Amino acid sequence: MQGEPGSIVEQLLERASAMAAAWSAGARGSTTAGQERAILRLLGVSDADREGRPLAAEVVDRYLAPDPSRLGGGLALPIAVAMEEYGLPVTEVALEVAAGNIDLGMEAELLADPARRARAAAAAGAMARAALARADANRTARRELFALLGEAGRPYLGVTLEAPAIVDALDEAIAAVAAGAGAIRVQVPPSRELTSLSARAGSPVEAWLPAPTSRGGLAAFDPADAPTPTGSRRALSVLRSALDDAGARNGRYVRLITESPALAAPDQAVVAAFERIDLVVADPLREIVGGRVDPDRAIADHAFAHRLLARGGTRVLVPAAALVVGADLAAGVPSDPATRSGRALALQLLAVQLALADGLPVDGVVVGALPAWLADEPNASARAVAEVAVRRDLFPAHALAFLEPSVGGSPDEWPALVAGLLPDAGDVKLLLCRGSSGFAARSAGMRAAAAVANSIAVSRTRPALTGIAADHRDRTLAAAAQTLKGLEDEGWRWLVESPLGLPSARLGAEAVADRTSGFDVLAPGGAA
Repeated sequence: MQGEPGSIVEQLLERASAMAAAWSAGARGSTTAGQERAILRLLGVSDADREGRPLAAEVVDRYLAPDPSRLGGGLALPIAVAMEEYGLPVTEVALEVAAGNIDLGMEAELLADPARRARAAAAAGAMARAALARADANRTARRELFALLGEAGRPYLGVTLEAPAIVDALDEAIAAVAAGAGAIRVQVPPSRELTSLSARAGSPVEAWLPAPTSRGGLAAFDPADAPTPTGSRRALSVLRSALDDAGARNGRYVRLITESPALAAPDQAVVAAFERIDLVVADPLREIVGGRVDPDRAIADHAFAHRLLARGGTRVLVPAAALVVGADLAAGVPSDPATRSGRALALQLLAVQLALADGLPVDGVVVGALPAWLADEPNASARAVAEVAVRRDLFPAHALAFLEPSVGGSPDEWPALVAGLLPDAGDVKLLLCRGSSGFAARSAGMRAAAAVANSIAVSRTRPALTGIAADHRDRTLAAAAQTLKGLEDEGWRWLVESPLGLPSARLGAEAVADRTSGFDVLAPGGAA
């Protein structure tokens, strides 16, 4: 791909948009185990079964265990048939399924009767409309609270909570808000599916554990209760209420951000709709490359999640963190920083275009400004100037977010870099610190840097890139073009095939299927 940077940007956008549109259209016809768990939660199946296991996950596993091909038919209609058959509400039906007392496979067979199917679709549609009404109510509540409380000036500062259990996290969050935080990010623990599949693949993920000092209970200290994960739905509900109270005391609305590991996008979207999460960090390409998730599974999960997030008014943050090194491992030679940046840029562009194709509005997608690993590269500051400039050209209508890397760098290095980049970064929505430790001491300086940057930005035009920055920009764009072409010509194998020629199973590949029920929980009226 030849030409000036502007023409290359246009070609990148055109190619990525076409690829994302095709993926989105295909994903609409698929369902997954993750989607079915989320659909059950939308219909009212929540909390745990009688053995303390996640109820929705247990129902899905019970239904699919005898015959995985059942997945395409979904669970919404079989659940509705069972509700009519046994005269039980949805949660009671789910509990009986989890206990082995109701076989949803037998209930699904009753859907062959057109009259039973029509009644089941009507019942499931009514439950779906009630759930979506709750999402609509939260969207309205968010607007009303914005109007009442106002919000911190942009870019607003955010912190990532460090306490693994909610009682300690509440204290941490309230202190951060008092110190100037306008956003709080929470890391969600891995799902049972991810934990199980990763262990079987020989690369177990770290399960959630409380700290030795974690206090028990949910909303208040109770030594008799076990600590509750900060990222659980019950805890997020408590945290949302606490942030509203803290925001009222401090005169601004406080946003709540969640970030989930792989295979959790549909669940994350349901929690966002029900608990008024303002922003979710979500990127199917990152799951495919970094999390070894099957591409069809990841894209189908996120297509469902995007539709629900759009309904609830939750924004999506697509980070700039995908690191593609398979080709380097195969060649035995590491690539240069611009090549790695170009690959990451191409995948970020695809993720943004996919979110738009799935129905999120332009202002509903926030773009990460810098790859997390860039700080460790030579001439990192000059390269960072190019990274921001490229994203400003590719995403002119999107707000940017600066996310402090989770490791590496000194406490003063990242704020100094951001302060230098902000004047020419355009619309920046969020400056997110990696943790709350030391936030009170850093926040005043970061707010001052943002205020100075805003003043400079309206006083000059964006300067032209020269030297290392210009070279990095040009080579990054070329590498991005090569990445998109490789995907377009060779498909996913170009990106995710094992570089050493060894078998490389993709997580979740067995739990995605073409949807056959004709019922769409997110469609108006509940059915397609």
